[in-house]
Amino acid sequence: MTAPARTLFVTTALPYANGPFHIGHIMEYIQADIWVRFQRMRGHTVHFVGADDAHGAPIMIAAEKEGLSPQAFVARIAAGRKAYLDGFHISFDHWHSTDSPENTELSQSIYRGLKANGLIDVRRIEQFFDPVKGMFLPDRYIKGECPSCGAKDQYGDSCEVCGSVYSPTELKNPYSALSGAQPELRSSDHYFFRLSDPRCQAFLREWTAGTDRHGEPRLQPEVLAKAQEWLGVGEEGGSLADWDISRDAPYFGIEIPDAPGKYFYVWLDAPIGYLASLKAHCAKRGIDFDALLADPATEQVHFIGKDIIYFHVLFWPATLKFGGHKTPDRVNVHGFITVSGEKMSKSRGTGISPLRYLEIGMNPEWLRYYIAAKLNARVEDVDFNPDDFVARVNSDLVGKYVNIASRAATFVNRFFDGKLAALAADPADPQAHRVAGLAAEVAAAYEGREFGRAIRLIMGYADEVNQYFDAHKPWELAKDPARRDALHEVCSRCLVAFHRLTILLKPILPATAARVEAFFGTPDLRWDDLGVRAGAASPARAIGRYEHLMTRVDPKTFDALFEPPQPATAGAAEIPASAAPISIDDFARIDLRIARIVAAEAVEGSDKLLRLTLDVGEGRLRNVFSGIKAAYDPARLVGRLTVLVANLAPRKMKFGVSEGMVLSASADDAGSPSGLYLLDADEGAQPGMKVR
Repeated sequence: MTAPARTLFVTTALPYANGPFHIGHIMEYIQADIWVRFQRMRGHTVHFVGADDAHGAPIMIAAEKEGLSPQAFVARIAAGRKAYLDGFHISFDHWHSTDSPENTELSQSIYRGLKANGLIDVRRIEQFFDPVKGMFLPDRYIKGECPSCGAKDQYGDSCEVCGSVYSPTELKNPYSALSGAQPELRSSDHYFFRLSDPRCQAFLREWTAGTDRHGEPRLQPEVLAKAQEWLGVGEEGGSLADWDISRDAPYFGIEIPDAPGKYFYVWLDAPIGYLASLKAHCAKRGIDFDALLADPATEQVHFIGKDIIYFHVLFWPATLKFGGHKTPDRVNVHGFITVSGEKMSKSRGTGISPLRYLEIGMNPEWLRYYIAAKLNARVEDVDFNPDDFVARVNSDLVGKYVNIASRAATFVNRFFDGKLAALAADPADPQAHRVAGLAAEVAAAYEGREFGRAIRLIMGYADEVNQYFDAHKPWELAKDPARRDALHEVCSRCLVAFHRLTILLKPILPATAARVEAFFGTPDLRWDDLGVRAGAASPARAIGRYEHLMTRVDPKTFDALFEPPQPATAGAAEIPASAAPISIDDFARIDLRIARIVAAEAVEGSDKLLRLTLDVGEGRLRNVFSGIKAAYDPARLVGRLTVLVANLAPRKMKFGVSEGMVLSASADDAGSPSGLYLLDADEGAQPGMKVR
């Protein structure tokens, strides 16, 4: 071993189980997977687990719209996870769900620990209640006019126009985004975790500024600065508010002990899902879960995005500390992923579907390598640039790395039956020192999540090997039988170097590394197999028949990868400007009604459709599928008024039944999102009003 053995418990943020993985999930999983694979290559024990975040009102509501139980809805989403994880070589040991017996037990146990520590308060609060749905409304399902600037259709916690932050009760003319009804203020008992308690404040100030067992800061500088701002470090007293951890029935979640009709807020039980997944993993492997967590040597490491820092560096450590569990050793935060410097947008044709990437045959290791090359230990966004992607993959992986094996193997197979020359280990050999130093630098870069630096170092070495090959001109040596020994040595040294490059790249390119292991007959390569300690020889002794390891990226592939904007309706551009006249009686048969969009979401499996939930003033909600996905962000449609053909016969589609049609205007260029306009109504119109 090159370092003392470690035991690591590693997680990524839990994806919400209301849709498939997006490219941001895959970026995070790739980052964590590279780090985990490196640790395993060093001989450390790693328990790498994930889970679906399965609870909460959004999932309950989405399931209801589809006529499913929440459990069935989540199960359908979970069934699609494997294709992504296997497809991108993500090596989770176990994938679980927060809707599990383990999570129920742990959440209730931790809650009891918080309560025993005097950190749970029960308070009577007022909040909005939807009289139509019969439920208290989460902030995201309340909309109205901003109390500061008057902007319409703003969410219940903040204004997207002026940036003001407020409580839902401050909204003017509020309405339920679920039913369109005017919500009522009702009182209810809620349970609070007392984060304002001096014990919590003191602990979090110490924990956030602390170091892990290796003396490294447990938080990145940017994250620490934000945490200290929230904690009021440098100010008089703390600044954390108590945390409302309860929700009222109906709610899909875990019941609060001894509190009928009360459930844990999803953000209380979701991170406990890390522990639940580990517990299920331990049960499967015959490992003592309690002993593993209680062992001071067990390191707990989380990989998360910058949008959920608040929960993971304040709520989560405090919950664990005062709930009776060990706290995280490190929280590693990354930025978002953009395309050519812009936020991803399907309507602009810049959205990347991970599953589409795999379906069109793009090599998952291209993406692993490209993302790794962009990642560092700072909280920075990663930009996906197609031109840069093609250039980097083709230049580095094919032109530098694979090129070494393809050129050198030809001579070794042709002239030496695949056997490498005996290259004696020599501690005094400058090349041995060069590789030993390189291995140490790359290892430090992997450990510190400076993956971009690791790749620069590795490709620098690949450049040296290619230069060595070119300088010795083996194609010339091969012409002279008297120089066969020199040819053998040159090509063997290049192949040994290629073998070492493969070990260095294995955390990033596991599938390619497996093929190289078979090519050299050296299975399960570890970091020590670099053969650089004390001048040890490389395990590479012979090669098999060379087969191509990687193809180049065809730039045309991106035409199929990026999701192009779709026209709103098929053939819209072919509709003539004027059609045959109809009578007033014909027009009167069309029942046009004002409808409010109370929910909107993309339809899985469709490039064109959005599922709209509409309030048409009937005392029930309608489900309508509309081909406007290319032009509209679903979140921005919620609360808008539109015009519905209300008496159109219901149409059964493979995604469900559509109960009407919303109207839109289309420009001549119907293939352009800018040529599509959803019809709406003037201020004062109400759902159900007839359009005449």
